[in-house]
Order: sequence, then structure tokens, then C-alpha cells
Amino acid sequence: MTTWHWVRHGPTHEKTFVGWRDVPADLSDRALIARLDAALPRPALLVSSDLVRASATADAVARGRTRLPHAPQIREIDFGAWDGLHFTEVADRDPVLSRRFWEDPGDVAAPEGESWNAASARVADFVNAMTAAHPDAHIVAVAHFGTILTQVQRASGQSAYETLAHKIDNFSITRVVHEGGAWRVEAINHLP
Repeated sequence: MTTWHWVRHGPTHEKTFVGWRDVPADLSDRALIARLDAALPRPALLVSSDLVRASATADAVARGRTRLPHAPQIREIDFGAWDGLHFTEVADRDPVLSRRFWEDPGDVAAPEGESWNAASARVADFVNAMTAAHPDAHIVAVAHFGTILTQVQRASGQSAYETLAHKIDNFSITRVVHEGGAWRVEAINHLP
């Protein structure tokens, strides 16, 4: 049994789309980080997206865990030309496409970005390889809202649209288990 403990990075305080843009996290709440650290298993493997908001959050909970190299495969969805724009700017710029992106997630992509399905496949390839390489491990993966939800969808069997209704707070833990060839969700958005 491989247990994935997905942690969403610390808050960025951005009010815009943040995908592959490298924006730092606010890690000033030491008490919350200590609670997060205590809620995560030891021993465990620890991996993060290569974006600084995730890698710095992972570094804050690295003690007693085996830190693996950063994994660009578990980055957030690439919002392309929308990255850095406010949601209203995106709606004004691409009114039909922006609605379809959220209401019919799948193959719809932001201009110069990637679709939900493309992001899901990218993340699943990494998760499959790690799960095969570490079949009895606890893996703490510090990543992003969209990344985590791709794995919730995979394990729950929900549609992408249903999955996007889940809340994934900063510093929350979402636990997904692979056992006997099947995936299951054990917890979503658990706050330490």
C-alpha cells in the first residue's frame, strides 16, 4: 500500500491566476507549519513541485523525511496567457473559453496553456512511477490546487467538473491510497 499525503503549498496572497509563474508562499505562520509537520507521517518520502511556493513549503516540513528532488511534473495547471491575470480580466478577454474552462473541464485549455486532461496525465505519469518504485511508502507531496484535485478525481471516479467543487486550502492535507491495484480517497482538505 502506497499512501500519498498531498499538501497544498502556503498562501501566495495573489488575486490572479497563478499557474507556472514562480510566486513565493507566505510561510510566516510558524504555529500552523508546526501543526502541519506534526500531522504528516515519519518516516516518509518528501517531494514537491519545483515552483518555489511548493518547494519552500516542503522544505519547512522536511525534518525527519527523505527529501527527493523537485518534480516539475507535479506543477499546477499551466494557465498560459491567463497566468497573472485577474479572473475578471480573463472573463473579459476570453468570455466563452473561460466559462468552458471551468464548466466543461477536460480538453479545454487556456491560450498557450494546458487542459485539465493534459495536466492530469502529466501528474498521473509521475504518481504511477513513484507508486511503482515505492509500493509500501508514505509519500508527502507538496503541490498545488489543480495538481491535488487531479488525484482526487482519479481516486474518487468523479468527473472533473464535480472534482473542481472540492475545496483545497493552503497547508491542507489530502490523502489518497493505492492498494491492490486500486485508488481510494481517505481525506480531502484536512486542516492540521
